[in-house]
Amino acid sequence: MAKNKNVRIKIILECTHCIQNKNKRFPGISRYITQKNRRNTPNRLELNKFCSHCATQTLHKEIKK
Repeated sequence: MAKNKNVRIKIILECTHCIQNKNKRFPGISRYITQKNRRNTPNRLELNKFCSHCATQTLHKEIKK
C-alpha cells in the first residue's frame, strides 16, 4: 500500500488592503485560517472576505506559514 499524503492543507489568508489603508477602524491586519485541496488548487488562493479592520470586503491572499 502506498502512503497517502494529506491532500487538504491549512492556509492563512491575509488582507491586502490593510497594509496600504491608513484610515482603519482598528490597527492590525485581518487574517483568516481555512483549508484548501492541494490537487484542485495548486496556485495561491485569493478570496474576497470581510476585513474587520477596514470594515469592507477586500481581497485576501494566501501567505506562507
